[in-house]
Amino acid sequence: MLPYGRQSISEQDIEAVTAVLRGDWLTTGPAVTAFENAISELAGGHRAVSCTSGTAALHIAYAALGVGPGDEIVTTPMTFVATASCAAILGATVVFADVDEDTALIDPAAVEAVMTERTKVIAAVDYAGQAAEYDVLQPLADRVGARTLADAAHSVGGTADGRPVGDLADVTTMSFFPTKNLTTGEGGAVVCKDLAIAQRAHEFHFIGLVRDPSRFELADEGPWHQEVHEYGVNYRLTDLGAALGLSQLTRMAEFKRRRAEITARYNAAFAGVDGLRTPVQRDGVDPMWHLYPIRILGGRRREVFEGLRAAGIGVQVNYIPVYWHPVFARQGYKRGLCPNAEQFYAEELSLPLFPDLTDSDADRVIETLLRLVG
Repeated sequence: MLPYGRQSISEQDIEAVTAVLRGDWLTTGPAVTAFENAISELAGGHRAVSCTSGTAALHIAYAALGVGPGDEIVTTPMTFVATASCAAILGATVVFADVDEDTALIDPAAVEAVMTERTKVIAAVDYAGQAAEYDVLQPLADRVGARTLADAAHSVGGTADGRPVGDLADVTTMSFFPTKNLTTGEGGAVVCKDLAIAQRAHEFHFIGLVRDPSRFELADEGPWHQEVHEYGVNYRLTDLGAALGLSQLTRMAEFKRRRAEITARYNAAFAGVDGLRTPVQRDGVDPMWHLYPIRILGGRRREVFEGLRAAGIGVQVNYIPVYWHPVFARQGYKRGLCPNAEQFYAEELSLPLFPDLTDSDADRVIETLLRLVG
């Protein structure tokens, strides 16, 4: 089965991990610090806190932003459930705003229509690798004293209007799952423009430990002392994962180039084909294409999905609208809430897209899909 996404691991990557295994630090060591510094550089120079997954990154980000009961977070339904559930876990009310019909990115006009004085965070998702419209979302957030959050699980390595992902929102979360734009095995990161929020993120992911003597509330305990002022969790990335991530970062330009080549190959093959609709690229965005979300028109998405799978081509659907999940539906969220997102879901099919996909594999995908919709 040809997968829709997979990691690209080189001998250099393997050597980087084995070097850590031969060293003194498996976790909380120099590779983690080096990786966080490298992510910071990639993301515009803001502090980066590494962690165990993209979901952990979202949990950390919402906690660092002080999200809790009585707060609302506005987000898109066209995402993996964690974008919403990590805020709900902290007691916030999740408010869904519909997406742009062309790109499936959150629609700023829809955000404006649902936001209130209780809005704490506007959480956009860089769907398929394109940055959302943060230049429009940020003034909306500022109007009510909210913060912007970029769920950049798909878009690490991309830019918008010349600015890198990580520099577009107040807080940015990243995922380094194997199918993502680079991998640490599992892993993620939180990038914060505000240093106080970044410190809260660091302490939350490090069990809440405070190690700055100037902040201690217990005096004269000795040089070993550390204390907890707020609850935290252990979401620390290991040096093994960080070493893999550092090696992967040296290959990011090649990953980006190859993903763009495959996307262009698909676009050329499917342009103007009846029954298909190719992805729309937003003006000013240089995406790190993570997904190739083609639209299957005429109510044939399931038929085509099953036909491609039967032919050994591992397609996927990204995503079921978040509020369709029973955990949200049981809270009273109704279908029909975001019609653009629901229509997009009804048509979307993610074709194989990863750096090691060969031209012949891509052509096989093209030929099979054209035959199925012909």
